[in-house]
Amino acid sequence: MTTHVGRPGFAWAAPAAVFFALFALVPLVLVAVLSFTRWNGLGSPEFAGLENWDKLLDDPVMVQSLWLSLLLTVLGVLVQTPISILLGVWAAGRQRNRAVLSAIYFVPLLLSITAVSVLWRAVLDPNFGVPSQAQWLFGDGNLLGMQAGAIGVLVFVSTWQFTPLHTLIYQGAARAIPQVLYQAAQIDGAGTVRQFFHITLPQLRNSIVTSVILMVVGGLTTFDTVLILTQGGPGTDTTNSAYYMYQKGFKNFDFGAASAIALLLVLVATLVSLVMVRLTGYDKMRSTMEGV
Repeated sequence: MTTHVGRPGFAWAAPAAVFFALFALVPLVLVAVLSFTRWNGLGSPEFAGLENWDKLLDDPVMVQSLWLSLLLTVLGVLVQTPISILLGVWAAGRQRNRAVLSAIYFVPLLLSITAVSVLWRAVLDPNFGVPSQAQWLFGDGNLLGMQAGAIGVLVFVSTWQFTPLHTLIYQGAARAIPQVLYQAAQIDGAGTVRQFFHITLPQLRNSIVTSVILMVVGGLTTFDTVLILTQGGPGTDTTNSAYYMYQKGFKNFDFGAASAIALLLVLVATLVSLVMVRLTGYDKMRSTMEGV
């Protein structure tokens, strides 16, 4: 006798839905409301209309912070994606000592962003860190004292910590690729490089889109690393939108403007993600197999 099992009801999703509503949707609505008010954190907010939004559009630091956020995001994607794919495909293999090396490589993923930032700030200290012992490579050693050096450090530290996460995504995806595809390619005389570009990469399409979206959202909301390593400096050269939001809210006590920046970041990240999903055709994929 066959028993028909129906689709789980809404009750199964209710706890997650309530949690998401309380800790995501409700705060988002409150931030949206605050973006149209004046509030210093004390007393009651005063309705200000579009005043905060008008100020943001005329604020050169805000415009610069948006461009910097986009720059950090693009650099992060361009650096992390190829490294993650290569390491993920390698880690999916059966090489000798692969498991041990993979475990060591994933250690940075277990550390908090704060711990990683403090670690690299000490390592890159111009007086007592590595740069002071290798002036032939780092010059005066003050990498965080110039915009190009500071941006490079931010990208490097993010890559060092988060590449293992994306490597893990690609490792799982690479292991899901049917081996029969590689066997057929070997019979046809395809070498390792050709198999990688004609089989592995196309089959990793879904995972690449997912990974890049995570990188984009993470890049646009980068805060901890900037706070600890550069504090937006030198000057405002590394003040991205997330850090500028912090400055407006917790240093200038202008929570209305800070809320406007936060809402703008949410809109930009959502828009970019939707555009990526639409352009890549990710929303039209129906197969549970990678890249199909």
